[in-house]
Amino acid sequence: MKIGMIGCGSMGRTHSFAVEALRFFYKPLGFEPEIAAVSAAHYESAMAAAEELHIKRAAASEDELISDPDIDIIDICTPNIYHYATLKKAIGAGKHVYCEKPLCVTYKQAKEIAELAAEKGVTAQIVFNNRFMAPIMRAKEIISEGRIGNIVSFNVSYLHSSATDINKTGWKQDRDICGGGVLFDLGSHIIDLIYYLCGEFETVSGRSQIYHKVRKGLNGSDWNTNADEAFYLTAELCGGAVGTIEASKLNVGTNDDLRLEIYGERGALKFDLMEPNWLWFYDGSRCGGDMGGDRGFTKIECVGRYPAPGGIFPGVKAPVGWLRGHIGSMYSFLECVAEGKKPCPSFDDGAYIQKVMERAYESADNNSIIMKV
Repeated sequence: MKIGMIGCGSMGRTHSFAVEALRFFYKPLGFEPEIAAVSAAHYESAMAAAEELHIKRAAASEDELISDPDIDIIDICTPNIYHYATLKKAIGAGKHVYCEKPLCVTYKQAKEIAELAAEKGVTAQIVFNNRFMAPIMRAKEIISEGRIGNIVSFNVSYLHSSATDINKTGWKQDRDICGGGVLFDLGSHIIDLIYYLCGEFETVSGRSQIYHKVRKGLNGSDWNTNADEAFYLTAELCGGAVGTIEASKLNVGTNDDLRLEIYGERGALKFDLMEPNWLWFYDGSRCGGDMGGDRGFTKIECVGRYPAPGGIFPGVKAPVGWLRGHIGSMYSFLECVAEGKKPCPSFDDGAYIQKVMERAYESADNNSIIMKV
């Protein structure tokens, strides 16, 4: 199972790690993946990455990888604006595809790509790695079992501090490269979690924020910020639940602070990515009393307890971190390729999240009017 990786920045490095780690975390693995070649915007960067990450070959271009009959899978880790063209070529060549989020920069593009993947019959998965954290997987089970009842409300936030330094600018803060701001970068993850755990969106009302209007650009000169540094959403789901979604890179003192709360008619769930080993569950059916009885949030020890064939390394009691979600996501995709199964999250899911984000931007551009999804 030979993978051609396009892009060798931080996410390329992360995907490379995930592929190499699979044989340690899953037994039996059932397939033999290998990143056989890598390409980048500049051949020199691809050569450097190939040497550093022990990848056999550096390709001169993405077209070289896509046209190579020995490459089975294309792994896309490039800036957002390049996804659409690369996806069209890779799917057209019959390659299976693993693509970083967001799928594209418009819903029209994403829908076209999802339809093309279905037409060509390739295995195509978008990277929403937080779905594969053990507490999120356990939350999905608890909700599916009806243990918190119908969902009433939710609050989810994803907070970084990466836009607090006005002397620092990255490509993810440039709308001309990323197609959107923090809503695309962090917001896509948490919108997907609400969609995955709670259901489809009925309406959204959004507000964007650019607090630092001028910052130092990539060339060191003053640059007018053109991508949202924070985005705030109120959403109603098709099932009737109402909640808030906040994505921001303006929060001093935060690191990778993804916090999720879901409240149902009979219970509640809480998760904090900075405490990735635990899921908090409130079972409203337990007896109360003068001193509280048996009620209260239970701290479920998810840690390394992944379903077979996972959970063997470093052990079910060993604490986990952010990378474990990427390893689980990569395993899920490659297993689907090996067994010819439909992946989840699929490109259809990626297109749906694109639609929600597009409606959110439309709302923000029109004074936060409520937009139907």
